[in-house]
Amino acid sequence: MIWNKEAECMPLEGLQELQGQCLRDTVRRCYENVATYREKLDGAGIRPSDIGGVADLKRLPFTTADDLREGYPFGMFAVPMDEVIRIHSSSGTTGKPKVVGYTRKDIATWAELMARTICCGGGSPHDMIQNAYGYGLFTGGLGIHYGAERVGATVIPISGGNTKRQIMIMQDFGSTMLACTPSYAIYLADTALEEGVDIRELPLKHAILGAEPWTENMRKEIEAKMGIRATDIYGLSEVIGPGVSSECEAQDGLHVFSDHFIAEIIDPATLQPVPPGTPGELVFTSLTKEAFPILRYRTRDISKLNVDPCPCGRTHPRMGRITGRTDDMLIIRGVNVFPSQIESVLLDIEGTEPHYLIVVDRIGSLDALEVWVEVSERLFSDEIRQLETLERRIRHEIQSTLGITVTVKLVEPKTIERSEGKARRVVDKRPTG
Repeated sequence: MIWNKEAECMPLEGLQELQGQCLRDTVRRCYENVATYREKLDGAGIRPSDIGGVADLKRLPFTTADDLREGYPFGMFAVPMDEVIRIHSSSGTTGKPKVVGYTRKDIATWAELMARTICCGGGSPHDMIQNAYGYGLFTGGLGIHYGAERVGATVIPISGGNTKRQIMIMQDFGSTMLACTPSYAIYLADTALEEGVDIRELPLKHAILGAEPWTENMRKEIEAKMGIRATDIYGLSEVIGPGVSSECEAQDGLHVFSDHFIAEIIDPATLQPVPPGTPGELVFTSLTKEAFPILRYRTRDISKLNVDPCPCGRTHPRMGRITGRTDDMLIIRGVNVFPSQIESVLLDIEGTEPHYLIVVDRIGSLDALEVWVEVSERLFSDEIRQLETLERRIRHEIQSTLGITVTVKLVEPKTIERSEGKARRVVDKRPTG
């Protein structure tokens, strides 16, 4: 089901013309109403009238997370506070939180985009959507909620956590769609089995999963354990929240809703745009936001763009699955390592569980990488020789993928702490001084 066929299947020529008009208006409003943007544009020698269309986008300066934190709390807002009807923010785990605002029109736009997202993932007005994203300052819960109501589906605002209750609700209410993080979907499925419930036998048929990077192998694991089709969704508070892009049922990239956002991929070293299909850092410019417009925001997420036609009929370009972040990328003895690379290896090896921890330390002057891997109950109770064989295989596969030596530690089931939100995958013990 395509929620808004006129917008989502717009001819490319019309889409680019619309983007140009909206970009000109956004740059003008940013310049006139946000001191940070006025200073940035003046510093670059650019006036709003210099921006004629999308081709001029690369002339604009970038916006970073530091800009948003320096504007804390409301310095990046482009409308008076009496026009702001909602405030959300990031968690603020790396300093002051990034605070974002919404006008009444912004909330309506967000609901529209989330309606598209739900329909991209196979949802319809007939669905019962169990929303296990957190409610509050985090944008996930309310974003899904308003989108579900816009579609006309029934939403269950259960929020995150309380896993046994989640399973009971899923059984008793007949939930047909689940919204949560990928790691929580696996945790929920595993807990259900422990409780004697096979989710594959329930009415659940779709899941829209996001808020953390996950691999294709993890998708296969989730789909097999839950008997569903799982699609990837993407968003971040700074751009609007969830609803920036969404995978369709073709499961081949996430459609960026390009009547509201322009996506670019840049080389994080040179800051220059790269061609479609080339991995790099994802950058977004908003086109229709009122309270919190954003110009060329560096997300730090690693992705790539695909402009080829999609079999679903949507014309908006697709971004690849997020494979990591430029700022949580691990550099081990000069080699760039992303947790998703290790996850992909582990999920290909029978007997391992989708729970792992990457521990980085410095021994003397050298970095050391250790991967803790949970193994199945059956394997852990086997003889030592079989565990040694499994450990050697995992170590060999990871080293072949990364090109560096690694230590593998096999641990019992449930050793690694579970998460009801974003999974914690890395512990970096190296000194920072």
